[in-house]
Amino acid sequence: MTSSISAPPGWVVWSLRTLATAHLAGVLGQAALAGLFVTGDVDLLAWHRDNAGFTHTLLYLQLVAATLLWRPGRGPGWPALASLGLVVLETVQVMAGQDRLLGLHFPIGMAIFGLSAVFTLWTWRALQRGTA
Repeated sequence: MTSSISAPPGWVVWSLRTLATAHLAGVLGQAALAGLFVTGDVDLLAWHRDNAGFTHTLLYLQLVAATLLWRPGRGPGWPALASLGLVVLETVQVMAGQDRLLGLHFPIGMAIFGLSAVFTLWTWRALQRGTA
């Protein structure tokens, strides 16, 4: 039996996969840089800040790709909402870091890593061209 719903375009699927993977790599880089910074290498704080900006930009691009998956790609809408939720969470994360609220900054970072990992895994396992 064939479905009357068309599959999202392959370029949208691959864009979302690539951006989610790159964002997850940036988030992992943030954790590594933070760990090295708190052990005494204070020069890595600037790297941590710069990587945060780069990683946050990747997340905005992920949001665009997830929105394109939904409309006009006819895929599910929840990835766009999940990406938007991550944008909000990551924005709070950046503000907490700038204000040196480490008791908030660290746990939010762990949540961002977990949510980003699950999202990225979904793009590779469940998001099949034709079965989104």
